[in-house]
Amino acid sequence: MPELPEIEALAHHLREHALYRPVARVDVASMSAVKTFDPPVSAVVGRVVTGASRYGKFLAVEFLDRPDDPLHLITHLSRAGWLRWHDSASATPPKPGRGPLELRVHLDTVGGPGFDLTEAGTQKRLSVYLVHDPQEVPGIARLGPDALALTRDEFAAVLTGRSERLKTLLVEQQAIAGIGNAYSDEILHTAKLSPYAASGRLRPEQIDELYAAMRSVLTDAVERSVGQGAAQLKGEKRSGLRVHARTGMPCPVCGETVREVSFANKSFQYCPGCQTGGKPLADRRLSRLVR
Repeated sequence: MPELPEIEALAHHLREHALYRPVARVDVASMSAVKTFDPPVSAVVGRVVTGASRYGKFLAVEFLDRPDDPLHLITHLSRAGWLRWHDSASATPPKPGRGPLELRVHLDTVGGPGFDLTEAGTQKRLSVYLVHDPQEVPGIARLGPDALALTRDEFAAVLTGRSERLKTLLVEQQAIAGIGNAYSDEILHTAKLSPYAASGRLRPEQIDELYAAMRSVLTDAVERSVGQGAAQLKGEKRSGLRVHARTGMPCPVCGETVREVSFANKSFQYCPGCQTGGKPLADRRLSRLVR
């Protein structure tokens, strides 16, 4: 799933390539992906791209060329969605339900440059909204503070009184916006904290370590990602991961074998040597959790 660094890089890519270009046509290949109907997505035709922004893990393309009628084309890429930039595209409208294409935006001229929103797999969860104000998107309206905007004291306040495990809290978008499964694994590994540590029971020095880890992991990932082409971002993300999706491989810090805990439709990875005092966390599929 694209997270804060990748969405930030995609927004930067759009600012580099799409800015000040008019929309020539929008092709909707999947009506189920479009979650709003007023205004219709065709309302952006003739409008000029004036910016691109990130709200947590939401990506917004801005059309502020008419101050009395601002528009924001917003997408949440979910687990398998992506934005693909093209210098040219077929002028023939796509057939609905064929292939991974969900929505195509032609800029300058039909068949010219622009971008596609695509989604792999059979579970179609990518969402597209066209709104006058980003706060009209329910997911954005519910977002907590952005992970990179929090001060240390604000971060501590988010943790105070919370009973959730750290892994759960870090990916809860209403608590902290922008972090997903992969970077939460990396943050906890860097901070040397168990995924199952109680959020509200950390000592002050552990809060310091977790905050510093969040800042460093995300900032480093943004710096590595921004400037990369959209096609290279997935590979760049994988290359920077130390524990996530590395089950069975040696931890690059201590050499211990990276382990995994699996749930019904997701999993996370951690290093027992760095994070749990050498104790493995039992897989929930097999037995009760070991703290």
